[in-house]
Amino acid sequence: MTPERSGSFRIPVLYEDNHVIAIVKPPGVPSQEDETGDPDVLTLVKADLKERYAKSGNVFLGLVHRLDRPVGGVMLLAKTSKAASRLSESVRSRSFAKSYLAVTDGVPRAQAGSLRHYLRKDARTNTVTAFAEPAPDAKEALLDYRTAAASGGRALVAVRLHTGRPHQIRVQLAAIGCPLAGDRKYGERREAGKAGADIALWSAYVGARHPVTKEWLSLRALPDRQGFWKLWSPEQLALAGGVFTGERHDV
Repeated sequence: MTPERSGSFRIPVLYEDNHVIAIVKPPGVPSQEDETGDPDVLTLVKADLKERYAKSGNVFLGLVHRLDRPVGGVMLLAKTSKAASRLSESVRSRSFAKSYLAVTDGVPRAQAGSLRHYLRKDARTNTVTAFAEPAPDAKEALLDYRTAAASGGRALVAVRLHTGRPHQIRVQLAAIGCPLAGDRKYGERREAGKAGADIALWSAYVGARHPVTKEWLSLRALPDRQGFWKLWSPEQLALAGGVFTGERHDV
């Protein structure tokens, strides 16, 4: 579900306290304002907070991590500058856990594994190239994956990120011959009527130490069974969504 330009759409809230708010980002909504002028996560959540708490002034909201526009799922946002600083540090130190669900065109040869590539972004075309070995201006990208189910030449794959490079999951899975279903930028398989917003990637889990209480936050959400997600049963989606959620990335 994509909001209209009126901004009347309210993004679902998973968890909230005085310091953080976790939401479920709808696919097709940008994480922050871009050149399209379409409603974005930051603007919509700020408006919601302002309305619900009758705030007269500006509302602070810190973007701790981003999801590509076509990607939906869990996002954790900071409601104070202190929380933003501490959560951003946890992202930099890789103690901020993120796992995703993906539907791929093609089934990975190995059911589970780790991928290491070196990614170079072309800002002019907004595309990323993967290299098997270190290359000039390319940054190391690491992820783990596990195939949870396969059918009809497609796979339901759980992914755990260790680094947060632009388009990382899309590019690394494409590099092993399994691009994301619906991904017109990095995939080859074309489907009539499939738009770019239908890319089959979902942020299923975010885990982080609370910036104030220091308790571990485990935030989960599964995609609605629409589009490519209809290929899998609720039980398969739930099982895949739980593959990488049992480990804390504490330092």
